[in-house]
Amino acid sequence: MRMKPHLPREYCLGFVPKRLVLALAVSAAVSAQAANSSQFPSAGISSNAGTYTIDQTRLLPFNAFKVGDLDKSIDACHDFAGYANARFLAAHPVPSDRTSWGSFDMLEERSRQTQQQLAEQAAVNKSPKGVDKLIGDLYATGMDVARINAAGHTPIKAELDAISRLSNKEQVAEYIRVEAAKGRGTLFDFWVAPDFRAPGTNMAYVAQAGLGLHDKTYYTAANRKNVLAAYEVYVANILKLIGVSGADAARQAADIVALEKRLAHVSLSTEEVARDWELEYNPVTLAEADRLTPNFSWTKFFQSQGVAAPDKFSLPMPGFHQEVSRMLAEVPISVWQSYLKYHAASAAAPHLSDAFVQEHFRFYSKALRGQEEKETRAMHVLTTINSGAAEALGQLYVKVAFSPEAKMRMEALVANIGKALKTRIEDLDWMSPETKKKALEKWTSFEPKIGYPDKWRSWDGLRTGRDSYYDNLQALQKFNHKWTLGKIGKPVERNEWDTWPQVVNAYYRAARNDIVFPAAILQPPFFDPNADDATNYGGIGAVIGHEMTHGYDDQGARFDATGKFENWWTPADAQAFAQRTGQLVKQFSGYKKLGENVNGKLTLDENIADLGGLATAYDAMKAATAGKPDPMTGGLTNDQRFFLSWATVSRRNMKDDEARLRLSTDTHAPAQFRVIGAPSNMPAFAAAFNCKPGDRMVIGDADRVDIW
Repeated sequence: MRMKPHLPREYCLGFVPKRLVLALAVSAAVSAQAANSSQFPSAGISSNAGTYTIDQTRLLPFNAFKVGDLDKSIDACHDFAGYANARFLAAHPVPSDRTSWGSFDMLEERSRQTQQQLAEQAAVNKSPKGVDKLIGDLYATGMDVARINAAGHTPIKAELDAISRLSNKEQVAEYIRVEAAKGRGTLFDFWVAPDFRAPGTNMAYVAQAGLGLHDKTYYTAANRKNVLAAYEVYVANILKLIGVSGADAARQAADIVALEKRLAHVSLSTEEVARDWELEYNPVTLAEADRLTPNFSWTKFFQSQGVAAPDKFSLPMPGFHQEVSRMLAEVPISVWQSYLKYHAASAAAPHLSDAFVQEHFRFYSKALRGQEEKETRAMHVLTTINSGAAEALGQLYVKVAFSPEAKMRMEALVANIGKALKTRIEDLDWMSPETKKKALEKWTSFEPKIGYPDKWRSWDGLRTGRDSYYDNLQALQKFNHKWTLGKIGKPVERNEWDTWPQVVNAYYRAARNDIVFPAAILQPPFFDPNADDATNYGGIGAVIGHEMTHGYDDQGARFDATGKFENWWTPADAQAFAQRTGQLVKQFSGYKKLGENVNGKLTLDENIADLGGLATAYDAMKAATAGKPDPMTGGLTNDQRFFLSWATVSRRNMKDDEARLRLSTDTHAPAQFRVIGAPSNMPAFAAAFNCKPGDRMVIGDADRVDIW
């Protein structure tokens, strides 16, 4: 996964849609190698966390490639995805409490099961301190369903009452500012990240938000009308749960959807933002921002956050903010009250009584994604904990699920993949020496981070208890917001992570030029200390190469070795790069899923990373195995096992509704096209499986794409 210069958006092989939660409940066991606790012993990391143990029998077994997975009735040269994964996927349908199921999901399930045991132990700790107390309080109160149900919507009543008292546009604007100070943004997203032009210093960023659906196209596209209609019903049902009568709820829901439609028309689509990160950078002074939005004072906004006024902050998508300002004056106060009440209740719904949880599930998970059953309560609570206190839980996780040996092996793999990438850059025949020099400077400055942070975040000052789940979450939300605000104008912490050890993830950050591999991904099928080189290079090796290549994808290549947003390309090289990426867009736009074409523009950066990452990992594998006899494990050559390992980590079943959602919003291509896309452009694949010109997995010389 390539990350934007600020926040993680989705996983390397997975995806979390906006405002949605991945279902991560226990499901049927899979046919895979047995868990081996000695393989990944306790890391023995020094921390203030207590002692924890993990019952390996409660964990989903590892999912690793086996020769028996191959469907030899399918020709690998015509359908490599089917050849490698069809039998496995047929035997492992999507469980009823999930929307996708495959290698990524299974390993994440194992991580969640580990986290559950940790949270259970923290919850019964008689004298907890530090992160033990934080995780214990959150889990214990989250699992107290009787108390949560008894409270109904009482936890948000004061907020709803405050909205009812709003009587003019100034009060609406002030309410938005006050709620933002609690970490609850409605009309815009707020974050702090390195300044695009001065990456050593943190800057505040504010961008468009305010929509209940995942993308503006859900409000504007004809083929999304059914979704919008279902959303309006959901809005009305949420209003009913907070006491609005049926007729009034329907009327207010229509008003709310109309308001969001207006916002959608001035919002940028996921594709637009994904293809041009500069759209998120528009540095302005407070005076300039105030002139842009006369009905919403940004000077007062930063005052309300309790921080010193910044010299500048980024206010991208200015047309959106201008429209919000006009709407504050033009939209009736009663409509604003309905909109704000609905969003307050919908945001809180997953953490309130069963009626709210069920309604939220019915729309966002069942109607929109095809999920048949809710995840277990435990997994639901863990998802919430990971949304706000993930690093605290990660501090416990690495004590039981990551070994120093795994880290050392990964460091060697990263070094070998890096050498292979350097050679590939040096050997590029389409790039001038001038641009190549800059590309190599960026390569030199890559900073890998493996396993877990060198320094854990402090939670001093956060107060939680065993009385109220919702109060704990609000305290956590406000604490995190204040922690974020404290970074504005300060030097960037180079060692800070944007994800956490227990997440099956890997990412690249352009503003820091670092590549990060959390502990949870360093397990089969991605990484196996007992597997042969070909298998590991085709799995985690390709992931390492993928993340490195993100430094040179169509957006990452706009940042230099220091993380500065700066053009380091000659015009001729930029044109040659665009010609090659255009070919890749065309290739992936030719794939179809459920009758819809893959969006080759939306998925471009991930496809570049897949192509470059797999080619780089292959070169590194060949170097690592040079001069050694091929073990022919399972009757397969090194090259065959390499490509089959790549196919294994990408295998995935998916509900149709989930797949349709991702076609519009996910920067990753569907799994089966990731399996075949990069290999079909590599002559090494054709050679490994004796493919011939004209086979579907052999792209001809004229159309074959080779970028990095």
